[in-house]
Amino acid sequence: MPDGIEYLRYSEAVETKAPDEDEAIRGIIASMSRESGTTSARYGHAVRVSHAKSSGFVKGTLTVLDNLPSELAQGLFARPGDHPVLVRFAQGPGELLRDRVSTHRGMSIKVFEVDGTMLPGHEGRRTQDFVLATGPVFPSADAAGFLRAMRGIEQSARAPEGVKAAISGAARLADQAVKAVTGKDVPILDFFGHPPYHPLAESYHSQAALRYGDYVAKIAAFPVSPALQALAGEELDTDADPNAFRNAVLYWFQDGEAVFDLRVQLCTDLERMPVEDASVEWPEAVSPYRTVARIVLPQQDAFGPARQVFVDEVMTFRPGHGLAAHRPLGSLMRARLAAYPALSELRHAHNTTPAREPASIDEVPD
Repeated sequence: MPDGIEYLRYSEAVETKAPDEDEAIRGIIASMSRESGTTSARYGHAVRVSHAKSSGFVKGTLTVLDNLPSELAQGLFARPGDHPVLVRFAQGPGELLRDRVSTHRGMSIKVFEVDGTMLPGHEGRRTQDFVLATGPVFPSADAAGFLRAMRGIEQSARAPEGVKAAISGAARLADQAVKAVTGKDVPILDFFGHPPYHPLAESYHSQAALRYGDYVAKIAAFPVSPALQALAGEELDTDADPNAFRNAVLYWFQDGEAVFDLRVQLCTDLERMPVEDASVEWPEAVSPYRTVARIVLPQQDAFGPARQVFVDEVMTFRPGHGLAAHRPLGSLMRARLAAYPALSELRHAHNTTPAREPASIDEVPD
């Protein structure tokens, strides 16, 4: 362990469930189901209730590093080696909006050829999903907080797109003003008004905690390709191109590759690094992010029609798809564990398209 840092050992005691949490989770699912009904009626087709608009689908390889120290050699990362991966980049809203509505964005990673004891409902599978988003924290602390926010999101789904663009722009300007003084984003403003950066030049975070074998951690992906790092902070012109994020990803992979480091931040104590409050940023001065694997995404067609249909219409990415050694932790994650399958079932039933978990990367079309 670096510099004698003592990391918190995982036990069931790291989680403390609020008495009203189950009710809040039922409310979240009901609200998101109503939002799905609003968008399904608009499009004549059900889309994901969050991260609906895809920017790209990319195959690659995740390589677990050699000689990891014992506290990092846990779960999927216990043994060095290569795993096929599929990565989906997407915008945050559960709507198919023009990119001038620039909100938070997501990076979902499905790792194949994974061995070990799986979470309930994922038994017999060999995949591990990491569902990540821009920003190190989630704007709501827990399920009850997210339910309050979700009611507003549900109502806004009925608003004209111009109103959503205006809200996004105002949130971005307000966040920039605060950041100029404090040096940090305001999570709720960044959530609704994230700058239109290149999707491959951003870091993506679990935001909430997960079990990390014998420990507790957050996990994040950071771009390390020099060419991508050179794009950091540059904004795309989303007024000129309504699909700027997708076109940026598609163009990049026509003749280039993207490389991300997968890093974990181990928890040292629940006071400074709470599990039940996803809105608190864990201080890197106490426990820095440390690299455990590298993801290499080579040149390819990042938006082929067959792959788009398979990933958007057939496949799912869920926090509950994975190893028991990486069980999601905390109130927000428990809400996700319940909401993702319920909303996926609703979407696939509406579209009369059965969901399928691929057993191999070869099932994902080129």
